Amino acid sequence: MKLAILSRNAQLYSTRRMVEAAKARGHDVQVVDVLKCYMNINMQHPEIHVKGEVLSDFDAVIPRIGASVTFYGTAVLRQFEMMGTYPLNESVAISRSRDKLRSMQLLSRKGIGLPITGFANKPSDIPDLVKMVGGAPLVIKLLEGTQGIGVVLAETRQAAESVLEAFMGLKASVMVQEYIKEAGGADIRCFVIGDKVIAAMKRQAKAGEFRSNLHRGGAASLVRLTPEERSTAVRAARTMGLNVAGVDILRSNHGPLVMEVNSSPGLEGIEAATGLDVADRIIQFIEKNASSHKTRTRGKG
Repeated sequence: MKLAILSRNAQLYSTRRMVEAAKARGHDVQVVDVLKCYMNINMQHPEIHVKGEVLSDFDAVIPRIGASVTFYGTAVLRQFEMMGTYPLNESVAISRSRDKLRSMQLLSRKGIGLPITGFANKPSDIPDLVKMVGGAPLVIKLLEGTQGIGVVLAETRQAAESVLEAFMGLKASVMVQEYIKEAGGADIRCFVIGDKVIAAMKRQAKAGEFRSNLHRGGAASLVRLTPEERSTAVRAARTMGLNVAGVDILRSNHGPLVMEVNSSPGLEGIEAATGLDVADRIIQFIEKNASSHKTRTRGKG
């Protein structure tokens, strides 16, 4: 097959591993910088161009679209879809999962466990908002934040109200969530492909830090999932409409709680922690599904 990988940087670990895995299985693969693409949108012959050349005849496209270029990246991916190219993850599913508030609402509607989450627009609502999620300590998240950036732990009611007032004063969109103390600064990244969790790792925050992201200095280790955790991760990915997803869950006193569903999960941490060739599993999934264009049933919302 002829595969395209949408990535800003061909040297990134995840992109390199995808290229290696695709070539090892005999496929022709090309890394395409999504911001260098431009499009001819028409009914008969939709096209994508890069530096005057037409990109054509790709059997499948693997989107590795960074959060900062979601709008343009998903537009390019939609163009590939219009051209009949199989997307590993559909553009609508990526957009759905990137909207933190929307994704929380969709997961809640499907009965998937979540931390108590609040959202408001006016500073006058802040005291009741804090009370609504159970009071301090609580977690405040920028809706546009990634890799732990824009996530604040407010340990007192006064601190929470001050941080929320500051964010709202800057016209930033934020949501608040209950702090799951029993998680002990750890979460679990479940790597979902299709209808299975094929790998999982526990991410433990470093001393003095509550964010467990590896980019924030967290440590990864192998973890054994419960059947409920596996089911929760698969249901969360399905709700977003994603074929491949990194589902982050917390272990709480009332079961697994989903924190986020990532449409472009990194491979470095999960491959190092588990020893699995995750990139090869992804290419195998494309081989099985690209010819028949088996994608997720598009969710509502």
